[in-house]
Amino acid sequence: MEDIVQKQKQFFNTGKTLDISFRKEQLRKLKNILKEHENEIYEVLDQDFQKPPFESHATELFVLYQEIDHLLSNIDGWAKTKKVKSSLINFPSKSYIKPQPYGVALVIAPWNYPVQLALNPVLGAIAAGNTVILKPSENAPHTSELLAKLINSNFDPGFFKVVEGDAETTQALLSEPLDYIFFTGSTHVGKIIMKSAAEQLTPLTLELGGKSPAIVDQSADLSLAAKRITWGKFINAGQTCVSPDYVYVHTSVHSELCHLIQKEIRSFYGDDPKQSDYYARIINDKHFDRLANLITSENIFYGGDTDPGTRYIEPTIMTEITWDDPVMQEEIFGPILPILSFDDLDKIISILQNKSKPLALYLFSTDNSNQKKVFRNLQFGGGCINDTVAHLGNTNLPFGGIGNSGFGLYHGKTSFDTFTHPKSIMKKSNWLDIPLRYPPYKGKLKWLKKLTKFL
Repeated sequence: MEDIVQKQKQFFNTGKTLDISFRKEQLRKLKNILKEHENEIYEVLDQDFQKPPFESHATELFVLYQEIDHLLSNIDGWAKTKKVKSSLINFPSKSYIKPQPYGVALVIAPWNYPVQLALNPVLGAIAAGNTVILKPSENAPHTSELLAKLINSNFDPGFFKVVEGDAETTQALLSEPLDYIFFTGSTHVGKIIMKSAAEQLTPLTLELGGKSPAIVDQSADLSLAAKRITWGKFINAGQTCVSPDYVYVHTSVHSELCHLIQKEIRSFYGDDPKQSDYYARIINDKHFDRLANLITSENIFYGGDTDPGTRYIEPTIMTEITWDDPVMQEEIFGPILPILSFDDLDKIISILQNKSKPLALYLFSTDNSNQKKVFRNLQFGGGCINDTVAHLGNTNLPFGGIGNSGFGLYHGKTSFDTFTHPKSIMKKSNWLDIPLRYPPYKGKLKWLKKLTKFL
């Protein structure tokens, strides 16, 4: 690990990454590699998840292609030195901000979207002029192996290197003198990453998770809400950090929504989702066991079937749930949807204000006053009105958490900014040097006070 980091520092110090044309060339190269190997990517995602090719393209590759094109169109403007107004106290002078890369960036990727969530932060790091070490998740081994093969055979390891391994590998990387760390994963591991970064005062971004709610009031278009909640919840078998973790629905439409979601599950995946070509599997036995233990038979409204041999968990709706139930104690991160009811929106807002701040929140409502009330009074990373998950598809919207769901932002311009240090520089003229600031100070305080009135 020491050798890998040292080679990257040496490459960075050559100044090659400061050239905008070099950055663009690397982004185009990466896009071409992905396009040339799309079928291989579909195959490894199928091996790790049994993920449908459509989902693989829509949620992994399409997002990356869109991001690359956006970065290529805007890097020139973002990377320019920007003049800012100088202060009167420094007259005569010029002031400007020069965006500069940090240096060696480590990106630690999760397993749930093992291509997109690995490479999306990398794109921002490259666009900003950093060198990159990528640590894919060992929990998606086939995808990790392919990423290592594609990247390490096509890029200079001093510029972009994939390092495979487990938690020990990650810890070994974190012990090196890195310039930036970007981690996507669980809150528990995020705390470990942050402790390691603190030892060397390394700046970092943490993209974590949490229990992201969907709220459905009595004014909502229930049929459309059911379809969009079902899609957002069960895509990738619920293994999505911004999927609706649970639903709060007004009591007057609770039963109807439950039946509509049940209907949409059958519409999407058939009467037996186990036979569907469009439904993914749980990543490994550990996560399967955890999820299976969250399903309580007396609370099943629909679904509940499991098969440990294939790591299959049927899309499951649970009702008659309270915050004391095991399924409400942690982020579910799987195809289990608790649906709770409410009578008073203000009470729900009060309850959620006392919970950890989630990565996302979704409100289904046509009532403008309810929309304003929810988004004014609740804190969360980002979200949608009358949709789920789809806000991630807009490169103009920053993506990131708050509180336990993380800190720092990326996507589009915010990816560039995250991996960039805005260096402030003042250029002072030599033709005038006001003696007021220099010792001795006798008799100068009254002039300083008069001067501050004009600043």
